[in-house]
Amino acid sequence: MEKLKELTKKVFNREVIFYGIFGVLTTVVNIVLFSILTHIGIEENISNIISITTAVLLAYFTNRKLVFNSNASTIKEKLLEFYRFILGRAFTMVVEMLGFPLLYNILGIQELISKLTITVLVIILNFFISKFFTFKK
Repeated sequence: MEKLKELTKKVFNREVIFYGIFGVLTTVVNIVLFSILTHIGIEENISNIISITTAVLLAYFTNRKLVFNSNASTIKEKLLEFYRFILGRAFTMVVEMLGFPLLYNILGIQELISKLTITVLVIILNFFISKFFTFKK
């Protein structure tokens, strides 16, 4: 029982909890902004680009300061960090774009299960990319 408590403390630490909270916030911003923009008459694809871009920027800034406590101070360090963040998100987008068809079309896994599986994988990858590549100490 004691080992389970230790494992739980390691897995559900401050970074993981904050990452989850801000991940949900980012998702809500993405969906709400998309809904608002389409409701006021902006074309769906444009609305989607704006809402995704806004959500990724929000994710960067919240992850940078509130989740991973970045120490980057110079403009060069901050730009490099932002570049790494975008590179990491681009990588996981490719994983998602290739992973879903692999699970659904090739392996024949049910559509929703394929989507949920690849989404969970992308969330986990984004966390580790941010922790060990983008905002490394």
